[in-house]
Amino acid sequence: MNTDEEYDQVISSCRELFAAKLKDYGASWRILRLPSLTDQIFIKANRIRHLQEIKEQRIDESIVSEFIGIINYSIIALIQLELGNPKANEQLEHSALLDIYDRKVYAAKSLMNNKNHDYAEAWREMRLSSIVDLILMKIMRLKQIEDNKGKVFVSEGVDANYNDIINYAVFASIRLKS
Repeated sequence: MNTDEEYDQVISSCRELFAAKLKDYGASWRILRLPSLTDQIFIKANRIRHLQEIKEQRIDESIVSEFIGIINYSIIALIQLELGNPKANEQLEHSALLDIYDRKVYAAKSLMNNKNHDYAEAWREMRLSSIVDLILMKIMRLKQIEDNKGKVFVSEGVDANYNDIINYAVFASIRLKS
């Protein structure tokens, strides 16, 4: 299998879970502000790092499921960036949200393909712990940008960081499955 196929396989699992939770909870996540989403991603990445270091797990939730959560929360953050703050009693069609989800995934995958070409699939040789550290670094960057009210001087904005987090989490999921 090539990277595109492996990427699509991981995203398919993420999308299935997103769609199922959309049926269960609706778009209740629309209430979350970007810093709250960034913190959710941090919680998941921090748990993965902690489990890598202590080698003991008390809750029966896999690391793969945490990467799926990182991917979906990052996509939700990109959706929030596009839709802005929710209106009171806002009702969004599930099909419309899934369409936006797919567009965000397409953009992240396009970025991955371009970077993957230029970096010659270096991620395949990286340690899983390094990928987790890179995700955590991107989260720290997001927090700083959020603290700066979204202003950056020479750096990429929040959307670029969420896209990178998606791609690193997909890479980690691929590595864990192989």
